[in-house]
Amino acid sequence: MAQRSTTLGGAPDPGPTAPEGLTRERGKTLRAPVILDLLAAELPDARIALDFRDRWELLVATILSAQSTDVKVNEVTPQLFATFDGPEAVAAASQEEIEALISSLGLYRQKARNIRAAAALLLERHSGQVPDSMEQLTALPGVARKTANVVLSNGSGRHEGVVVDTHVARLARRLRFTREQDAVRIERDLMRLFPRHRWLEVADLLIHHGRRTCTARAPRCEACVIEPLCPSSQEAGLTDKR
Repeated sequence: MAQRSTTLGGAPDPGPTAPEGLTRERGKTLRAPVILDLLAAELPDARIALDFRDRWELLVATILSAQSTDVKVNEVTPQLFATFDGPEAVAAASQEEIEALISSLGLYRQKARNIRAAAALLLERHSGQVPDSMEQLTALPGVARKTANVVLSNGSGRHEGVVVDTHVARLARRLRFTREQDAVRIERDLMRLFPRHRWLEVADLLIHHGRRTCTARAPRCEACVIEPLCPSSQEAGLTDKR
């Protein structure tokens, strides 16, 4: 990911800007790589917000993150992982023991069932190791394609797809990278638009930009580095006063 440099005088380099003549009306295949480069310069530290030490912890944290914030998940996982260190310990724990440690999260009962069942299946089929294939991961309880993409890209360095959460879906539509509503179809459009080696970067950058600037209710278009290339920025309800 691009790092922001400094000038000889010590002032921050403003980073890349949209090439002259490239406007928000130009085709998405022309705008997409420029937008990604601009966001990479603006957000050099954009990366997954979940705390984890290995693929097992990443898998559990990602399962727990459904309908919960990463901040809340990071609050409960240290105690969870300290109490039950690894899939064998989780599989041997009772439902009630797991629930007690994650009860502050939404859907905590279902999540407790899922991580216990996933731990048991890992022990049964994979010698307690988190697999590194999409097919094997999505066979685990509580693991759909988005969760599998998170684990593969952040835990194994394998880019099988693009993580599509609510931020990625919203920004992909606002930027006219897609017109789809379904997450799988949005992912396919993004996979066609960007090279495989940038798929993780696409998700990280869009998620962070969606949290900080292009928010759902009040996007801060006046502070947006990619505003000149955004087809939605001048539409009703998306443009703040300048």
